[in-house]
Amino acid sequence: MRPMENWRKSTYSGPDDGNNCVEIATHPTHISIRDSKAPASATLTLPTEAFVTFLNELKEPHSTVTDFARFLG
Repeated sequence: MRPMENWRKSTYSGPDDGNNCVEIATHPTHISIRDSKAPASATLTLPTEAFVTFLNELKEPHSTVTDFARFLG
């Protein structure tokens, strides 16, 4: 069983999207991400530096599905 974590929902989540969003838990060495609709399901864990890169790529004006696939390699 995983230790208690401080999960936080995105500030962009609101009533118009049914409060379905991603949640993150921060740690000194990594960031964990999960689906708020299925919190007991698997989580994605990235080293902090990789998470920052991931977010920066998503913020780019060209962040489409095609560009996301390019980012993944």
